[in-house]
Amino acid sequence: MQHLLRRKITSITIVFLLLPFIGLSQLRSELNQPEHDNKPYHFGINLGFNKSHFSFTHHPVFLQQDSVMAIESINSTGLNLAWLVNLSLTNHFDLRTYPLNLTFSEKAFEYTLKYPDVPGGESKLTIKKVQSITLSLPIQIKFSSDRIDNMKVYTMAGVKFDYDLAANAGKNNGEEIIKLNKFDYGIEGGIGFHIYFPYFVLTPELKVSWGLANLHSRNPALKFSSNIDKINSRMISFSLTVE
Repeated sequence: MQHLLRRKITSITIVFLLLPFIGLSQLRSELNQPEHDNKPYHFGINLGFNKSHFSFTHHPVFLQQDSVMAIESINSTGLNLAWLVNLSLTNHFDLRTYPLNLTFSEKAFEYTLKYPDVPGGESKLTIKKVQSITLSLPIQIKFSSDRIDNMKVYTMAGVKFDYDLAANAGKNNGEEIIKLNKFDYGIEGGIGFHIYFPYFVLTPELKVSWGLANLHSRNPALKFSSNIDKINSRMISFSLTVE
């Protein structure tokens, strides 16, 4: 699975690096929206897709049993939808947030079982999926370069606070094998471009997020949960914002 992740990340990076050339025709024309960066506030609509997975550690129980031979986190694709609010601090620094930021994703664990419960629906390779609908509140500092005609490059870093609307830690349903807590927090960083068109600004952005909270609500009585200790979220996303 890791080679597939590397291939997809490479593809995303290539697309991201090519996108600024969309603005080459703009660079040769007159200056678009010359007063845009002088406005104290900017608003925008953000739409993107993400690749996410779980980073996890094995519990010591994993080495003491022989029913689960291996555990692997499977990468998945999801969607992002957000509303951007940008406050200009100086000529080069901005404070950004997304008051409405929804992330849809589906992560999964793949278990290699030595003694699968075939009547119970298990096989040698058993996959347990975890769906997430996350409401996120990021707070970011953006550092921008000087504007070069109709293009500008920037980097950003910040923190985020997540609430998973689909988390199942509080449910009593025994079929919910992997239970996750609702709250998460983490750090993120990325790079992007502003491309100035006559009537809008298009911003492609590549961002990486690291969750810091342990999401796992471990149940020692269940083999799929007991073999895992900590679970942290990881995500790489590509998005387009129209201001």
